[in-house]
Amino acid sequence: MLPSEYHRRLPYGERMSPEPLVGHPFFPFEGDVQVVPLAEPVLPEPPRAGEPGGKPCAKCADPDGFVIWRDDQWSLKAFGPTGLPFVAVLEPQEHYRLDNLPAELTATLGPMIQRVAKAIQGIDSVARTHFNRWGDGSEHFHLWFMARPLGMMQLRGAMIAAWDDMLPKIPEDEFAANARQVAAALAEDGGETVGR
Repeated sequence: MLPSEYHRRLPYGERMSPEPLVGHPFFPFEGDVQVVPLAEPVLPEPPRAGEPGGKPCAKCADPDGFVIWRDDQWSLKAFGPTGLPFVAVLEPQEHYRLDNLPAELTATLGPMIQRVAKAIQGIDSVARTHFNRWGDGSEHFHLWFMARPLGMMQLRGAMIAAWDDMLPKIPEDEFAANARQVAAALAEDGGETVGR
């Protein structure tokens, strides 16, 4: 039994039209694009990493893995090299979900977003910093930060993550230099850089 009226009216097994996206300035594909058929809901949903029955929480299992900067409350991880000049994840040091993040920690989230965005925009090839939250892989709250390259207007918007996967990876030394620069910029206002 499908759980709601919303679920009952969806066309499972059918392909949706990509027409609303094709030709949009931010959509990175053209021509004969096919959408995969819509799959039926998986109920109950499988557990995320960090939830009972799921894989262990990666952040809790290896608190300093990929970390380039940290303070008492937050850490910033850099993954790469990537197709974009810089991609990072901001996570609280303690294991919280968004819905149970303590008020005191939540109050620091906005200023942390501003600090991270500003630090990333200090990279000379970067125009803007996009940030997003997807919560389906891990229970541990995390925000993704993605650097949009200067002048690359078609990389604006939600498809920047797809572009990151498709663009040629930046050289390892450039990735390392960008990570050091971002970590050092954050450390100027507190916290410490962490060697990779």
